[in-house]
Amino acid sequence: MSHETALLLVPLLPLAAAAVAGLLRAQVGRAGAHWLTILGVGASFGISVWILYLQVQGGLETLNYSVYTWMISDGIRFEIGFLIDHLTSLMMVVVTFVSLMVHIYTIGYMADDPGYQRFFSYIALFTFSMLMLVMSNNFLQLFFGWEAVGLVSYLLIGFWFNRESAIYASLKAFMVNRVGDFGFLLGIAAVLYATGSLDYGTVFGQAGAIAERTFVIIPGMEWNLMTVICICLFIGAMGKSAQAPLHVWLPDSMEGPTPISALIHAATMVTAGIFMVARMSPLFEYSETALSFVMFVGVFTALAMGLIGMVQNDIKRVIAYSTLSQLGYMTVALGVSAYSAAIFHLMTHAFFKALLFLGAGSVIIALHHQQDMRYMGGLAKRMPITWITAWLGTLALVGFPFFAGFYSKDAIIEAVAESHRAGAGIAYWGVLLGVLVTAFYSFRLLYLTFHGQPRYRVDAEAGHHPPDGVLQHEPHESPLVVTVPLILLAVPSVLIGYLTIEPMLFGGWLSDAIVVKPANDVLAELGTHFHGAWAMGMHALATPPFWLMLTGFALATLMYRIRTGLPGRVRDALPGLYRVLLNKYYWDEAYQALFIRRAVQFGQGLWQKADAGLIDGVLVNGSARLVGSVAQRVRVWQSGYLFQYAFAMIIGLIGILALWVVLG
Repeated sequence: MSHETALLLVPLLPLAAAAVAGLLRAQVGRAGAHWLTILGVGASFGISVWILYLQVQGGLETLNYSVYTWMISDGIRFEIGFLIDHLTSLMMVVVTFVSLMVHIYTIGYMADDPGYQRFFSYIALFTFSMLMLVMSNNFLQLFFGWEAVGLVSYLLIGFWFNRESAIYASLKAFMVNRVGDFGFLLGIAAVLYATGSLDYGTVFGQAGAIAERTFVIIPGMEWNLMTVICICLFIGAMGKSAQAPLHVWLPDSMEGPTPISALIHAATMVTAGIFMVARMSPLFEYSETALSFVMFVGVFTALAMGLIGMVQNDIKRVIAYSTLSQLGYMTVALGVSAYSAAIFHLMTHAFFKALLFLGAGSVIIALHHQQDMRYMGGLAKRMPITWITAWLGTLALVGFPFFAGFYSKDAIIEAVAESHRAGAGIAYWGVLLGVLVTAFYSFRLLYLTFHGQPRYRVDAEAGHHPPDGVLQHEPHESPLVVTVPLILLAVPSVLIGYLTIEPMLFGGWLSDAIVVKPANDVLAELGTHFHGAWAMGMHALATPPFWLMLTGFALATLMYRIRTGLPGRVRDALPGLYRVLLNKYYWDEAYQALFIRRAVQFGQGLWQKADAGLIDGVLVNGSARLVGSVAQRVRVWQSGYLFQYAFAMIIGLIGILALWVVLG
């Protein structure tokens, strides 16, 4: 089998499985749905690993080719094509591996759900969409994958469509992403305007020329064309990767089933924006303004969202705000031109964040879909596999030395410290403080969930819908179909950073995809001080991030294990700050007042005045009333008497003759 044929199978196998599982769900049944999709995604994962191996060990060169030409208009080619370099092959492996683990896990999590086949169809379709995005070699296919992951995320977040909260969350995700996607589409249009092409290679080859061009948007003001392109593209990334102020959809996406929370937050939709900016590094390197904008958005998101996570009580929402914060770290890395560090953290984060989400799902299964940590506790003995893997994922998240997250997050912090970009000093203190915040909310989650005394009670007579904190039977460990994916995800969460940091950050492994100007190459400077993964881990014991992580751990231990009454006293002492964080800085309320309520009022006005008043009232119903009125008057002549009809015919004939005489 040729490489081109094998690569075509990578996205098409999940697509075919999704189509069969969804359209023929009655014929294939529940077992058929999960086996088809698991085999399809599993085969895609196997091919992706093979391609990655050939590029790492077999000397396989970058593949860039067109699969299908849709049309050619005014010399512009609209194509489906693949660009398979090291960045693409890495993303293919990450997406398919995490998706495969989610598919297997879903068998246990969704076992009793009536929409079982539909769910498997959706997550396989989600995998197809993300693969088309990361494998694209042109902006048209990139935009197709971009919109496809948005559409399927809408379907998945609102999967339980009988819940009003799920419907609202799916609409919120869809509409917020439309804002970002509008900017993204403008950026693609500006690329087409500047180069006359949508092909990556052609566009990147003209980057230097574009950087010299200006154009006028507002009369009297000239704008650098490259800056406008990059900022518009990044606005799209702000929507997909949930950067403030377009972050508000991501926490509400927790209304979907837990497996899709893991898939969205770990390896697919939210990483699309990070991947896109890294892919567009040949463009972003020509705009210092755009990179500074990216950096400041990232550091604000990293710190502000982490602070919200400190006060959340829903276990999935804590992890969701953690995702927002970690995406902020990746964005900061992009802003200081450390694109490889951003992709490195994207990869490590995919493993340990999927692990944490699926671990939270395991807890939710055991507690009969209870998600409030205030009604948990004492689960370590009852769920040992979930507990151990949750600790491993947490240590990776907080950046404990030698765990995967340590290598990627510390590389970002050090890259920001080395950057000479304006404002990098502020960004450095922001990401540094974020380490303490991350450690605090992460260990808080572990203590409230697994340690201490149980805050639930068991009542076998509680009925089918017991109140919060009441279970019908004792919680127990999840089945193997749930715990095996946890174990498989825990392995890379521990080891992948140690094994890959040198080639990914300092070995030039991503240099075939990422372009960095020498003056901006902060990772090259870090490379002069890098003496191996082991030495980096040992050196970290004397660095500020390590001690800030220990400080966060100590605070969480003090407040949630030793002096458990302290959180209440702190809350009472700082009620204003607590309310602001608990209400997420009132961002949703501000959007509701400024945009949503006005948009609804505008829509209701259009409905009442234009639709009901003009179209229905005047055009449709008015026409009907006019026809009825005319018919009412004409019907008196339909008497059935022949002499009346003959008289009318004679009068008409006389009238015609008179008209002919006058006109003649």
